[in-house]
Parts: sequence; structure tokens; C-alpha cells
Amino acid sequence: MTTEENFHARPPLGLPTGSVRALLTLLILAVVVHEVVLGRQVAVIWTETLVIALAYYFTYRRFVSLPRDVIVRLEREGALPREPNPLFLPRHSIRFLVILTIAGLGTYLYREDRLLEPQVITIFGTALCYLLGVFISGFTAWWSKGRKTLSTHLWEDIKAVAVLLTVAATATLYFLKSPDLVPSWLQTTTVGLVLFYFGSR
Repeated sequence: MTTEENFHARPPLGLPTGSVRALLTLLILAVVVHEVVLGRQVAVIWTETLVIALAYYFTYRRFVSLPRDVIVRLEREGALPREPNPLFLPRHSIRFLVILTIAGLGTYLYREDRLLEPQVITIFGTALCYLLGVFISGFTAWWSKGRKTLSTHLWEDIKAVAVLLTVAATATLYFLKSPDLVPSWLQTTTVGLVLFYFGSR
């Protein structure tokens, strides 16, 4: 391996792959949670960045998707370099911390009777749609164990049709009417469905 290849293989700051993404995701989440708890209006840029960070972080960190047992075997044989977990923490620690934080905030807001505030529904409703998609994708993969059955294809088709029709309907309203006349619940539902779809893919 050449020096140039070694240089490009080195992750940022010499930390395990995904560590900087993990820190950024946690910091962005912390800002949004802090502002929501204090009852402040969260800037749109932070909410959009949070969803992007979650979507990017919850994707698999390797370029090639392989079953876990194959990855372990290839690492053991030396054909694939070992990839330490982000921040040297146990596997899935950051994901668990993100989910625990969102669940904790949801519990707090429920006790404060603030769970149905428009800002809360918009921010965490859309984030939860994506995370639900990720969970369902993992569950479906475990349930089918790599076998693509007729029901699996049907489920994927139903999801695709539902999200396409919803986005098309919302887009049509934008094309035919002023965007201000499109109900906020429809916008939130549309974004939530799109994030759910991407999370479940």
C-alpha cells in the first residue's frame, strides 16, 4: 500500500470512522433539545440539519453492504480492515444515545403537556418518522433473513405508491395554489412519509 493510499485511508482526526459524524449529530441534537426544552423557537436551519445528520448517521458506515457474519469472517481473514466503532464506544452506542435522548425529551414534553406543540410535532415527528423507517427496515431484514418473498416485494410496492401519491398530491397543490394555502399538517405528513420511506430503504 502506498503512502498516498494510507493518507486517504486515515479517518479525520485519526478517530474511528464515523466519530466526527457522531459528535456532530450529538451536538446538533443537543442544540435542538436545549431550545425546545426552554420553549424557544428553533431556527429552521437547525431542524433541517438535525434530520440530515440523523439520516446520514443512521446509514451503514461501509460502502458495501454485507451480512454481519461475512464482515466478521473477512476481518478475521485480513481481507477487510477492522473498523473500530465511532468514539471507541460499543457498537450502536451513539444510535442508542440518540434514540434515548429523543425518547427522554418526549417523556419530558408529555409531562409538561407540550407534546402536541406545532414545533415539537414538526421537529420530532419528522425525525421519528425516519427512525421508525430505519427500525422497520432492520426488522424486515431480520424477519426475511435475506430472502426476498412476495410479501416483501408487496410491502415495498405499497410504501412506494403511498409516498409517491402523497408527494404528488402535495406538489399538485403547490403548483395549482399558493404554497401558503397548503395545510401545515399535509406538509408535515408529506415530509414524514418521505423520511420514513428513505429510512426504511
